Amino acid sequence: MIRVLGLDPGLRACGWGVIESNGNRLHYIAHGVIRPKPDQELAFRLRDIYVGICEVIQSYSPEQAAVEETFMNQNPASALKLGQARGIVLATPAIQGLSVAEYTANQIKKAVTGVGHCDKAQVQLMIKHLLPQAEKVTADAADALAVAICHSYQYPARRLA
Repeated sequence: MIRVLGLDPGLRACGWGVIESNGNRLHYIAHGVIRPKPDQELAFRLRDIYVGICEVIQSYSPEQAAVEETFMNQNPASALKLGQARGIVLATPAIQGLSVAEYTANQIKKAVTGVGHCDKAQVQLMIKHLLPQAEKVTADAADALAVAICHSYQYPARRLA
C-alpha cells in the first residue's frame, strides 16, 4: 500500500489529490485546490502555494508525490510565472522528505483514460468513475488525482528501474 500526493501546478489554482493504492486497487483519501489571492504580489502567492502544500502533507501524510509537467505557454511572462509556481510545487514535497516524480500530460491522460490526447472533461469523468467517493471534483483537483493515479500505476516499474 502506498499513499500518493498528486499535484497539478498553477499560480491561480494548484490542484492536489491524495490516494492510496495497492496494485490496481485505488482508494480515495482527499482532494482540493490551493487558491492564492490574485491581487497579492507574486512572492506571497508562491508562499501561499508552499504553505498549502505543507498543510496537505501534514494532514494526509503521503509517502510520495507526483507532479504534472506543464507545457510552455505562448506568453513568455505567463510561462515564467507558471515555471515559478511549478518550482514551488516540485520543491515543497522534496523539502518535506518525499520523493517526487514527474509525468507529462499525455502519460497522465493515458494512465487514467487509456488515451493520451483527451480533454479535461474526459479526465474528470474517469476520476469520478475510478474514485466515486471523490465528490464535487473540480478540473484542477481531478487533474491532481489523475497525476496520483498515474504515479500509482507507474510506481512499481519505476521502483525496479
